[in-house]
Amino acid sequence: MNTNLNVAMAPKDSTFQVRMNSEIKRAVEDIYAKTGMTLTDAFNTFIQQSLNVEGLPFIVTTNSKEALKEQALAMVMLDLKRAEARADAEGWIDADDLEKELGVRD
Repeated sequence: MNTNLNVAMAPKDSTFQVRMNSEIKRAVEDIYAKTGMTLTDAFNTFIQQSLNVEGLPFIVTTNSKEALKEQALAMVMLDLKRAEARADAEGWIDADDLEKELGVRD
């Protein structure tokens, strides 16, 4: 598979049509408009990211937004605890001591 393709730079020589509910279309256009994108821009971004990762550019889940937020927060907290444990195990040097050690003090 050629993942070096660039959606923005590639010649536009094909069309793709989608039938959808007009209310859903308006709602999603409003969402993308807040970021300065059209529905076409968003679709092309999705296609480019799919090429970049060679698959869906997001995790497909049945979890709610709240559950995903909780999972993300739990992952961040775990990373923080690991970093704190590493700092405790390896020792910690404050900014002043680091500057002295590196010889960058005024």
